[in-house]
Amino acid sequence: MNSNELHIAVVGATGAAGGTALELLLERNHPAKNITAMASEKSADRKIQYGDSELTIVHARAEAFEGIDVALFAAGGYVSRRLAHKAVEQGVFVIDKGSIFRMDPSIPLVVPEVNGDDIDWHPGIVSTPNCTSTPFVMVLDALRALSPIKAVTVATYQSVTGTGVAAQEELLEQTRTVLAGGEPVTDVYPHEIAFNVLPHVDDFLENGYTKEEQKMLNESRKILHDENLAVSATCVRVPVEISHSESVQIEFETSVGINDVKRVLGDYPGVLVVDEPSRNEYPTPLSAAGIDDVLVGRIRKDIAHENGIALWLSCDNLRKGAALNALQIMDEALRRNAFKPAAERMTT
Repeated sequence: MNSNELHIAVVGATGAAGGTALELLLERNHPAKNITAMASEKSADRKIQYGDSELTIVHARAEAFEGIDVALFAAGGYVSRRLAHKAVEQGVFVIDKGSIFRMDPSIPLVVPEVNGDDIDWHPGIVSTPNCTSTPFVMVLDALRALSPIKAVTVATYQSVTGTGVAAQEELLEQTRTVLAGGEPVTDVYPHEIAFNVLPHVDDFLENGYTKEEQKMLNESRKILHDENLAVSATCVRVPVEISHSESVQIEFETSVGINDVKRVLGDYPGVLVVDEPSRNEYPTPLSAAGIDDVLVGRIRKDIAHENGIALWLSCDNLRKGAALNALQIMDEALRRNAFKPAAERMTT
């Protein structure tokens, strides 16, 4: 079967990640007749543009999945919890962007470049990682080929679209207000985000880390199949519309060379090395926005650790960080003829 023959539902089509999924499907020339755009009841019957065609929003409910082959869920944990299993019961292959299934041991958490084989044992649902975890594990997977990784320290610089469309609008409105000399109104975030940075992404835990920071540890261990991986993260929200960046310090068990680091990163699918600092060439959120690759640069020896490497990455959080990774999971499942749950494939 050709992927364009698949009938795909995008659940949360009016949101940032869902909208990006539709953009990517349009780039692939996926026919409008094979797409069902789903959202909340209040958005039902609304028209959204899809190339030269229009899609009519369908209320996301159990009955709406009849005839669907693949459903991309990008509408939050409540919707996934309520509808994902009901979709599977109707023969739909579900790819979920939210956090609700990520750490469920019965459901694979997949970045295809890293652990595409895990798709083989899915029960009808495959989960996609947090948008900071995806580029992070790609870099770690590439570099652990040089030496086992002892510990990682990472600081993220996360754009507002990681929170959603409302946060993006809040940043723009606050920016206009501040530039006009006014007093900005806060709603989505606890403090002003315009001209500011917030060392606060998701709720705080008792250990002082946030849920987002804990996700980077837990998800990386699951994707890389390494329960001993040590990760300390600090996640920061910055006044950027699109793309997350990360400052990563990796301590290896043995010494690794800079040229080898650049070589394995450059050879890794989905990673592009941009590392000519003498010519001011390094990844930025703007240069990463709108492209599929994870950009990696500022690659250098970590002078604080004998066997350490420091680097910087930027990645479009709506593309590879969300919608693109989901579509790549779909592609991999199609290649493996693995849309049906593993239990059903074993009995046929």
